[in-house]
Amino acid sequence: MLLDYGFKLIKFGSLVYVVKNYVFDLTMCVGPSMLPTFNAAGDIVIVEHITPRFGTLKVGDVVLAKSPTNPRKTVCKRIRGLGGDTVNPAKLYPHQRVSAKTIPIGRVWLEGDNPTNSTDSRSYGPVPEALIKGKVVLKIWPLSEMSYVK
Repeated sequence: MLLDYGFKLIKFGSLVYVVKNYVFDLTMCVGPSMLPTFNAAGDIVIVEHITPRFGTLKVGDVVLAKSPTNPRKTVCKRIRGLGGDTVNPAKLYPHQRVSAKTIPIGRVWLEGDNPTNSTDSRSYGPVPEALIKGKVVLKIWPLSEMSYVK
C-alpha cells in the first residue's frame, strides 16, 4: 500500500516536471525594462514552451530567455528581429547614432519595451535562439490587468 502511494507520487511528480518544462509554466516578470507592458514591481505571467521548440516565434513576441551575460538569470524581452532580418535598434539617448544590424541565422534581437531602462541586444548583441525558454502568452496578476500579452 505504501509502495503504491510512492509510485503514484513519482508519476505525479514526473507529470508536473514535464508540464512545467515542456508545456507551460507560471513565472514573474520583474523590472522596468518592459514598462508599460509589465509593471516594474512584477507581474505573474503564463509562459508556453512549445513555440520556441518548433521555431515558430515571430517578431513582436514577448519571450523569456536565459541572460546571455549571466546564465543564472532570466530576462523578459520582446523579439525585434529574427535571423536574417535587419533591425534598427532603439536609441538609448536622444542624440545617439545607431546603425542597422543584420541578425545572423539562429539568433534573435531582443529589446525591452522601455528602451531607456533596458539591458538588451543593444548591449549584448543578437541572442542565440537556444537561450529562449518560452513565449509569454498571458498576464494573470494583478487580476485587474489580466490579459493576453501582445
